Amino acid sequence: MEKHARTLLVVISEAALEKRLVADSLRLGAQGYTVHDVRGGSRLSTREALWEADRSIEMKLICTPEVAEAIARHVMDSYAPHYSLTLFFAGVEVLRPEKY
Repeated sequence: MEKHARTLLVVISEAALEKRLVADSLRLGAQGYTVHDVRGGSRLSTREALWEADRSIEMKLICTPEVAEAIARHVMDSYAPHYSLTLFFAGVEVLRPEKY
């Protein structure tokens, strides 16, 4: 099987950002995304999703390294100063590169 390298960008953020993150990601070149509702915490705080303003999402995007970098840069510049965010990258291999 022929595999093709891509980048997985994971954004964990406040749920209030979901529509903006989706629109921004598609505008910056992502071909698709997956979003899940998540809960979690750190030594600084806990987000248990007990009420609407306490909800968090995890958004996953598989794309070229350049698109992943552009999306991450935009998210950090636009939202990190005002919202709770975690972003990370991972290398992945895909079988249908035209989808990403």
